[in-house]
Amino acid sequence: MGLAMKRANAIRPTILAFATAVLCLGLATGSLRAMPVGLNGGDTVRTLYTTLMNSMRNGPALGARGRYAQIEPVVQRVFDVPFMARLAVGPQWSSLAAAQQQQVSAAFARYIAAIYAERFDSYAGEQLQVIGEQASSAGTIITSRIVKSNGEPVQINYLVRQNGGTWQIADVYLNGTISELATRRAEFASILQSQGINGLIGRLNAKADQLVLARAG
Repeated sequence: MGLAMKRANAIRPTILAFATAVLCLGLATGSLRAMPVGLNGGDTVRTLYTTLMNSMRNGPALGARGRYAQIEPVVQRVFDVPFMARLAVGPQWSSLAAAQQQQVSAAFARYIAAIYAERFDSYAGEQLQVIGEQASSAGTIITSRIVKSNGEPVQINYLVRQNGGTWQIADVYLNGTISELATRRAEFASILQSQGINGLIGRLNAKADQLVLARAG
């Protein structure tokens, strides 16, 4: 699967390992149609996949900046980024000023979108299937399966929860069980300990700029 990757300056967004997995598989979502966010959790996941599909199909023409411009507003809509940022930062979140909380959330969203823009840049014809959903104590689990060209399925699940009446993604589970958000919390803790909250904000923004600008043109 190629999920193991070098950690880029000890930072990865919640969905980086997922993005890498799908990139290696050549994600295709040709059977999916665009759906508005908020009807249910499955439609929220389909909205993300449809956006990534468009990015991949038009990747070379759009370039990194064009892909980022398409993906970033959708990341803001389909992910509950403030919730994810709060859990990833951990106990220190409550001691942050409101402006700092907003800066962390914005930087986190930018980096997630930049990772997607970098990695979802071409199309190769495999299939992605939203299978169903099941209740959990934290929300609803949307189950999905990526089928590689050799027929091998890989399970990617999403925790979705209602936020102001809208269903948004709160976590991604690789192989159905491995929480990426829990992994990010450990990585963020290391940066916070050595560089503080401003260091974390700066690192996320710098990496987002690097990913988009490095592929621009």
